[in-house]
Amino acid sequence: MTRKTSQKDTLSITVLQTADIHGQLDTHPELFWENEKIVYKNRGGLANIKTIFDQERKKNPNRTIIVDGGDLIQGSGYTALSEGSVMTEIVKKMKYDVIIPGNWEVVYGKQIMMDVMEGYDTQIIAQNMYHDTSKEPLFPTYWVKEIEGIRLGFIGINDPDVPIRQNPMFSEGIIFSGLDEKLKITVDDIKVKEKIDILFLVTHIGIFKQVELSNNPITENVDYILGNDTHERIRKPIQGTYAKVTEPGAFGSFVGKLTLHFVDGKLVADDYELIDVDPEVFPANPEIQSLVNQAKKPYKEHLETVIGYTNNPIYRYLTVENPMDNMITDAARWKTGADIAISNGFRFGNPIVPENGKPAPITRANLWNLLPVNEKVKTGKATGKQIKDWLEKEMHNAFAQNPNERFGGWLVRFSGMKVNFNSQNERGNRISKISVNGVPMQDEQYYTISACVRPGDPIDNLCRMPNVKDVEVKDYTIHDVVEEYLTKNSPVSPTMEGRAYCEYLGTYSFSTVPKTNYKFQ
Repeated sequence: MTRKTSQKDTLSITVLQTADIHGQLDTHPELFWENEKIVYKNRGGLANIKTIFDQERKKNPNRTIIVDGGDLIQGSGYTALSEGSVMTEIVKKMKYDVIIPGNWEVVYGKQIMMDVMEGYDTQIIAQNMYHDTSKEPLFPTYWVKEIEGIRLGFIGINDPDVPIRQNPMFSEGIIFSGLDEKLKITVDDIKVKEKIDILFLVTHIGIFKQVELSNNPITENVDYILGNDTHERIRKPIQGTYAKVTEPGAFGSFVGKLTLHFVDGKLVADDYELIDVDPEVFPANPEIQSLVNQAKKPYKEHLETVIGYTNNPIYRYLTVENPMDNMITDAARWKTGADIAISNGFRFGNPIVPENGKPAPITRANLWNLLPVNEKVKTGKATGKQIKDWLEKEMHNAFAQNPNERFGGWLVRFSGMKVNFNSQNERGNRISKISVNGVPMQDEQYYTISACVRPGDPIDNLCRMPNVKDVEVKDYTIHDVVEEYLTKNSPVSPTMEGRAYCEYLGTYSFSTVPKTNYKFQ
């Protein structure tokens, strides 16, 4: 919307948004893509975010609304070891106005999620999460805020695929509804019943589905989709047929700022910026930093223990291959002796960056950032045909041109296998070549595979691959494996090796959003 500078605003309302903080309490290295290369800058910190909140509230008192889009309580060692409880008092003091649960909020089970989120003393909303027995909603569907006669409505929507994307056991006791006609009826009813002037959907379904939703008649009465989940950094809202879409990065490294300008009660313009949480610009709020330090105390000695070193930067964010997962899968194959080791396509993990020509230490806290769920290692055997069919399915999940068929947006990672593919081909026809340990894969040959247990999965499933033979659950976890690997092999030097390569995407492949000009920066 173009700003009409000739008109004088009678009212401006600020909406601040954080997303996918994933338990990152402090300032940390963050990855940026600038001038066709990766650079690192220190960003984030809950105490630094609070400084932004306070400054923005002071600039626009009583006209600022602060939203979080979920995945607050999982993703770091501090949240894992405390089962999310380190976040409760901190988030309470951050003074959010409204929060939705994300797909990872279920990681410690339904009751812990409910207890932690209720402790925020903040409005929690989710339109599509229900108790499985009573079918009653877990949280209210929506929240309304009236500011000087302008009524703003917020509807929360979590990912309907949580029971599939996450370990199925995590969400036991919860059922989810989808993005369907029932949702449209709910949206339209709230708009009319509550006399809403500006309607927001706060969604945790990922950039691909959020953009698709903005073009779906479900949102014909929606103005903005405050998106979350895929950790994308939208610096200019994506305009759909009906609504504009935002998504403000992850790990507390950014705060989205949407300013709405009204004249005589009518929205005439908006401004948007993605604020870098730069600690040199936004110093830590002393009260929140004190709470962070206090919350960390019981776990700090254990988590800040150095377990290894790296000569090269270790990072994720790339959609196909990255040094972080190369190291993890190398460690698993080293430990198990499997032909192929698989890692799920997580997008967690702040970069670990050597400085001044010296190897960078790797701590247990870093390990939890890389692998926020510590499960036992599982091995089994599958034929080349099984592996290829599974990999084609995973590629479709990552690269489908139909956004509703995407599932996360990044490919599984592996060691011991090399794959050439074309992301633009149709489902089932993307792979052109696969080799295992340098030898072309044979359809009928059995290969040993290492992956991690997903609690709630059938015993013969490996990383969503069904009907695997000779399955064995080891007596050690993936964290045990990486720690042992680092102890015996540090300093490590993980690099990009072309383990999975698509010429169309290139080596440094960040997210692509079909039919938009979005670029990760």
